[in-house]
Amino acid sequence: MVSHNQRLQARRHPMFEKNLAMKIFSYVFIAFWAVYLIGLGISCYFAFENTALESFDWLDGGMIWFLILDFYLRFAMQETPAQNIKQYKLQNIPTRFLLNTFLLRMGLQPYNLFWSFFFVPFGFLAIPHFYGFWGFVGFLLGWWLMFVLNSYWYLLWRTLINRNLWFHLVPLLLFAGVAYFGIFHDVTHQWLFQGCILLMRGFCMGNTLSWLVVLALMVPLYVLNYYLQKSAIYVEIAKGEMVRQVRTNNMMFLDKLGVKGEYLKLELKSTMRNLVVRKQFLSGVICMLMLCVLFSFTDVYEGVPFMRIFICVYCFTCLGVMTLTTIMCAEGNYMDGLMVRKETVLSLLKAKYYFHCLILIVPFLFSLMPILEGKITWLMALGCMFFTSGAVFPFIFQLAVYNDSTIHLNEKLTRAGRDTKVQMLMSAAALFLPMMVMYVLVDLFDDQIASAVMMSLGLIGTVLHPLWLRNIYKRFMEHRYQNLDGFRNSR
Repeated sequence: MVSHNQRLQARRHPMFEKNLAMKIFSYVFIAFWAVYLIGLGISCYFAFENTALESFDWLDGGMIWFLILDFYLRFAMQETPAQNIKQYKLQNIPTRFLLNTFLLRMGLQPYNLFWSFFFVPFGFLAIPHFYGFWGFVGFLLGWWLMFVLNSYWYLLWRTLINRNLWFHLVPLLLFAGVAYFGIFHDVTHQWLFQGCILLMRGFCMGNTLSWLVVLALMVPLYVLNYYLQKSAIYVEIAKGEMVRQVRTNNMMFLDKLGVKGEYLKLELKSTMRNLVVRKQFLSGVICMLMLCVLFSFTDVYEGVPFMRIFICVYCFTCLGVMTLTTIMCAEGNYMDGLMVRKETVLSLLKAKYYFHCLILIVPFLFSLMPILEGKITWLMALGCMFFTSGAVFPFIFQLAVYNDSTIHLNEKLTRAGRDTKVQMLMSAAALFLPMMVMYVLVDLFDDQIASAVMMSLGLIGTVLHPLWLRNIYKRFMEHRYQNLDGFRNSR
């Protein structure tokens, strides 16, 4: 019934046709990652084949890294049951039944099987030789149960983070502490590494103790989530989700900028307070940080020249693309009020541009890690930063003319986005065209000349921002009635 209602809700939405295009793109994207994980699983088997331990022991011992990655990926993929249950509370359905239904559906959802694209080919090559076919089945069931357990662990902290953003630190510190004391602190024992190996070998051999260990962890998490979601339901119904209150002190220092200063305040407060905007920002920051750490302190991308360019360009462009693809969609909630005063939209566009230029300081600080490690140069980082502000931003800002669907600021990120074909194509172009440009320049000349050319082009676009912003504003005003109609229909 729940799945049927959710399908009806999607089909009856006024933006269904645009969502359909996004769904097709999502399926293609999932297929790409499925093929990538299959190839990665096969590669991992051959990489660990002739080592001191068996290949599956290396994989099982590193379970904590899979769970950490899976935990943070769920922030962009999953909603809490309280967000889905509130509409059913209007009917005569017991709360206990609703909670148990949604919690069980969360454990059985298809997303928990997504990592099977990696573990099935790896396990098929590594397990049957030692444990036979049923050992292979036990291996897959064991990893599936670990991801189900991780889904309840995520749900616990996701609900608490909805109430106070500082709860982000707790799972992060717990993961760091467990990884340090279980793997790095005492290399001779490595109790976490060895414990994960024994646990997964138990699944392969059909050892009841392994199943009991996972069950002993899952039941308390299920009960905790039950009572936590029960209290969160009424917050959702009242439209009063407990979001962190940010003290802004009215940002008096921006008053000297006049109208643009007021819109800068609006951008800052939206990023800190509104759920969708905040999740877009945090998702981009996490992606940048993960890539910079992997690139700087590991040899994962050694020997692949394009990856150096890919990571450098991606870290500067991804945050802007994630947040600017839906430019003006958040304002669709109050666009009628913005249209009252002359050139208010132009001031808003300028404020958005200044805000995103300031945000480029974040990836520049992250890029200090590969710079200090000698992976990239200062000039390359500056070239990517200015090319983003002077070439990528003008390109993606064009969507302000064509975006006409409102995003609901209290929804999950994946449900709030109403991406169209134009948004998908332009966001993909904004990500990959700069990489192609830099790769061609590096191939024709060298890193220094390519970085200098990109920085020069970016500086020209940055200096000329009043001209291209006014052009966007004029075209937006020509489409204003069509856009207003779209914003109203999708609220």
